[in-house]
Amino acid sequence: MTTEFSTAATSVDFRTISAGTARAWLNDAAEVAFFDVREAGQFGEAHPFFAVPLPYSRLELDAPRLAPRRTVRVVLIDGGEPDALAERAARRLVALGYTNVSVVEGGTAGWQAAGYTLFKGINVPSKTFGELVEHAYATPHLSADELARWQREGRAFALLDGRTLEEHTKMTIPGALSCPNGELPLRIDAFVNDATTPIVIHCAGRTRSIIGAEVLRSFGVTNPVIALENGTQGWALAGHALEHGSVRHEVVTNPVHASAVGRERAAALARRFAIPALDVRTAQAWLDDPTRTTYAIDVRTAKEFAHDGLRGTVHAPGGQLLQATDQTIGVRGARVLLIDHDGVRAQVIATWLWQLGIDAALIDSRDAAVLNFGAEDGAHVAAVPKLESLDGDALRRLVADDGKPPLYLLDLRSSAAYRREHARGAHWTIRPQLPQALASIGANARDTFLLFADTPAVAELAALDLREAGYTVLAVAADGIDAWRDAGLPLEASPDRPADDARIDYLFFVHDRHEGNLDAARAYLAWETGLIAQCAPDELAAFRIDPRAGEKTSAPDPSNVARPSWPGGGAGTRDSRVRDSATRPVLRERLRIP
Repeated sequence: MTTEFSTAATSVDFRTISAGTARAWLNDAAEVAFFDVREAGQFGEAHPFFAVPLPYSRLELDAPRLAPRRTVRVVLIDGGEPDALAERAARRLVALGYTNVSVVEGGTAGWQAAGYTLFKGINVPSKTFGELVEHAYATPHLSADELARWQREGRAFALLDGRTLEEHTKMTIPGALSCPNGELPLRIDAFVNDATTPIVIHCAGRTRSIIGAEVLRSFGVTNPVIALENGTQGWALAGHALEHGSVRHEVVTNPVHASAVGRERAAALARRFAIPALDVRTAQAWLDDPTRTTYAIDVRTAKEFAHDGLRGTVHAPGGQLLQATDQTIGVRGARVLLIDHDGVRAQVIATWLWQLGIDAALIDSRDAAVLNFGAEDGAHVAAVPKLESLDGDALRRLVADDGKPPLYLLDLRSSAAYRREHARGAHWTIRPQLPQALASIGANARDTFLLFADTPAVAELAALDLREAGYTVLAVAADGIDAWRDAGLPLEASPDRPADDARIDYLFFVHDRHEGNLDAARAYLAWETGLIAQCAPDELAAFRIDPRAGEKTSAPDPSNVARPSWPGGGAGTRDSRVRDSATRPVLRERLRIP
């Protein structure tokens, strides 16, 4: 059977634009949502600087969250392959109610042919921002070997892991305490109760070490605050053992009330950056404005948000919001309204969003409680016919039914999960690859298909494409692979299937570094430190970095702590990330650095 996967035409269609037009839109004053609709592995190999990942496998689930205003300009890009994935996605978004959708002609190939750079990796703007901040603020740093020497000598210092609790538990520097970056201003007094003990911040690589250190320095902490150079990866590359399974994060999960000093520091920082604090009337006007996108974001911990987060707001812990801004804020030029309940975290995070080039404002939590935030996240997801959900008994009956047409098992979970374990005989696939998968197995429209997915919604989106291609006998395993396992049905592993080149959902150089691959760690660190050199002036111009935030902090001991040079520095500098010495004044001008 020849399978055609093309969505039906709608009364309102999309347009095709050149890469030059898309680039111009990114630099004009109007809002634009620039989405790359390929899967994570493809996106991470090569994408435009400001492209936001919106994989087709989750398109209708994530688009309303990333671009909540349906009249915003939406620009889609794919790899330029003949399967016209961006066009399929465009029709889906039009059906979802988006009225101004465009597709970049030629995809990323066309982007590159126009002379524009494609970037490897994820969270590229946030990562580039971290590198620029290190240079602009002259962030003090400490090598892994120096930290190990401090530990051997029994020096007094506080070692804090600025990543998420999950990352901390998986691997950390021995002795580190978990405190995600967004929590640092509120909770630093729980870790250090004097003004002289050095504070060392680490992450897995570079960005969160740098930003965490500068969050504290800008906040007015008088202790020496130092970024651990290259994080856990640098520690491992230096031959030191990492710690696994740490549970040193209890202080983060317990409520902490902001001190008067902390609130005043945060307020002073917000005033210096001219972060507006909105009253109820103005905030509601922002939310109701049909011509502008406003994200209402609660920056507290997941536990706090689950306890009393406001309906219709988005949860994004402050540290991760800065680290992976494109996972929450999908519209370039949008406004952000930040909420906390302590008068510290939102103020501090707002100043860093401003430096990232994002206009942010504050709303008191008591005022926020009376606002109408509109539809809740996910309320406008496409209407997709529900699949029949089969429990263990139903699965056993389905497998035992010899009189039915052929049964095909399609596993839509991640390729990593499939390799570890899947239903015996299941075929791994993902929504954009359904045409190729069904062609390879010779499926017929009369056949029966059982889908496995981590969530029913992902299976339903795949089923939407299957039904339009003529496949109608579809069901989903309740609770995914767990239902199959609980039913006593056979499982198998396939460490080499799918083949590496088929795993479009997996970005090897990002993920392999966390599995002990030191070559991947070296490649990742080289990627981070090389980002600035790849950027064009209009990409760097998006940032508004202000290094004066750290002026009043105490300088660490210069005998143990190094300071980075500006890119392109002369002999004796720590690195040469941008070799053209003329770059320094250009960067300063572009970044508005005094």
